[in-house]
Amino acid sequence: MKRLINFVGERYPTLALLYRNSRDLLDQRRPPRDTQWGFSLAGHDAMASGAFEKEETAMVRKLLPYVDVLVNVGANVGYYCCHALSLGKPVVAVEPNLRNLYYLLLNIRNNGWSNRAEVFPVALGSSTEILQMWGGGTGASLVKGWANIPENYVTQVPVLSLDRILGDTLRGKKALMMVDVEGAEWMMLQGAKQVLANNPRPIWLLEVSFNEHQPAGININPTFDKTFELFFANGYRAVTADTKAMPVTQKIIDGVMTGEYKLETHNFLFVDKNINIPI
Repeated sequence: MKRLINFVGERYPTLALLYRNSRDLLDQRRPPRDTQWGFSLAGHDAMASGAFEKEETAMVRKLLPYVDVLVNVGANVGYYCCHALSLGKPVVAVEPNLRNLYYLLLNIRNNGWSNRAEVFPVALGSSTEILQMWGGGTGASLVKGWANIPENYVTQVPVLSLDRILGDTLRGKKALMMVDVEGAEWMMLQGAKQVLANNPRPIWLLEVSFNEHQPAGININPTFDKTFELFFANGYRAVTADTKAMPVTQKIIDGVMTGEYKLETHNFLFVDKNINIPI
């Protein structure tokens, strides 16, 4: 079915866009579901059922008591925002995709948290811009060709920098930065110099793919090593964001780039090199 939709989309882009818009409108009629954590969630059945990212969910809930605020970049329908808000932590949510944004706002409002969350309906980059975004749901990306998303499945989104939207929000506060932007991490980090240097340094939970989902003709994420080097240069250390919490050093990154080493995850924690965190 997916192949058929993509084939029709390539031949008849207007028809494909109409189909996707109609699907999203019908999807918005689905009622919220109660979750095991005491809040309701609409827009993603696997998230509501507890089947979504179990390991990451457990880690986030373990980290939240040790921070003052969650900043969720690529917040999707608000799954992790709801976890933070249910535990009494304020949230800054960034989500440009209109379908996701609909559910993000709905889930925050339905649970009575409207005055505890700041929502920015933008994408993040190095500066003010208007860019194209391909795809939707949990796979929307600013990277053309990401995860084989059809070229005609595209819209325009406003772009601001992370430093601009946060300003002095994090001054003197411990923050958990959750970033899942499907290949656009380096672009986001170019506008996050102030946040990277914040005192205290935030805890970053960042998805950084090495060779997964890359556009056709690109075998390795061209900014994979640069991402780690940027954090190391700003006083952070890295560990894998899984139950192993394995240290990721510059030597390991060099080995990954040469093919001598393979990482088992694309989720990483970046933390102040001078502190320990409860993982």
